[in-house]
Amino acid sequence: MTREILVLNAGSSSIKFAVFGGPGFSRRLLQGLISGLGSQPAFSARNDSGPVEGQLPATLQDHEAALAWLFGWLENAGHAGSLAAAGHRVVHGGAEHAAPVLISAATLASLHALVPLAPLHQPHNLAAIEALARLRPQLPQVACFDTAFHRSQLPVAQRFALPREYAAMGMRRYGFHGLSYEHVAGRLPQALGTRAEGRIIVAHLGNGASLCAMRGRRSVATSMGFSTLEGLVMGTRCGSIDPGVLLHLLREQGMPLDELEDLLYRRSGLLGVSGLSNDMRTLLASSDPRAAEAIELFAYRAAQEIAALAVPLGGLDALVFTGGIGEHAAPVRKMIGEQLGWLSLAIDADANARHAACISKPGPVSAHVVATDEEAVIATHTTRLVLAPP
Repeated sequence: MTREILVLNAGSSSIKFAVFGGPGFSRRLLQGLISGLGSQPAFSARNDSGPVEGQLPATLQDHEAALAWLFGWLENAGHAGSLAAAGHRVVHGGAEHAAPVLISAATLASLHALVPLAPLHQPHNLAAIEALARLRPQLPQVACFDTAFHRSQLPVAQRFALPREYAAMGMRRYGFHGLSYEHVAGRLPQALGTRAEGRIIVAHLGNGASLCAMRGRRSVATSMGFSTLEGLVMGTRCGSIDPGVLLHLLREQGMPLDELEDLLYRRSGLLGVSGLSNDMRTLLASSDPRAAEAIELFAYRAAQEIAALAVPLGGLDALVFTGGIGEHAAPVRKMIGEQLGWLSLAIDADANARHAACISKPGPVSAHVVATDEEAVIATHTTRLVLAPP
């Protein structure tokens, strides 16, 4: 029987999944999504031939029930019996984990200790690991961390200007979207040629958005820090904000902590500014001036942060766009590029509109579009840790 790898990315109310097989487990055989857990469950999946049907029970409420249903569905589809291992996206690996790890009881305990650092993501990532361990106790599992890629940064890039004892408590800049950046870094030689090892800024733009400055295809600095709130304007997250605003909301407005958390994570960003949507496609199609203001702010902050990340690099050789917005929203790339003309970057309007691989005119700084694939990175690491020969 052909062996396969299952990749899982569990969110608060969803589970993204993919199955990889073939030589080196490099071929994506199946991918899908279970969404609406706890409210209105929905299922979608596709393989090489197109969409694949599946009917979720309306009573499906939690990750364990969803995974149990998924394994039954995979079995009917001819996959569950051939699974050799499962790989998981885990948002936070802390300072300890600079590479993917095989899940053990000790590892799981260390990851639970990081829940306070990523309260909206980590519990759901770990819930899927624990549910799968109960359902398939003999199936090896691997944790792949969104923070690991940034552990190559110098201490100065990870430090806050707080009293030293707070750093000892774990208050430092960790950075996120590392699995995406790892994939793009691996693609840079193909996309950029001789510039690949130079001074590169990768813009992962989507509902969650961040930047990573790379030299030698390693992380030098990033826009996200202690949490997934810092940095760019995002779909529903505000990005960097004056801490005085938060103190004012707490002290003068008497805002409860839960409400403040909801404001910062779920009611701000593109959604908050536009009052319409967190989806860039919806905003680009809208004639509402509030949509235009949200897009303008998104591009302005992105350009501002790109310029800031040119400092630790000592200049810039190439800007790379990835993520849902970065790969597909040509008007947003154009707006960002136009604000970086002083860096000798010139966007080619025709190439940009065609979503070409290179979207800039010849010059000292180039701009590119590279598709990201976090699932493939997880599958590769899982294969290496579980199935590669010693």
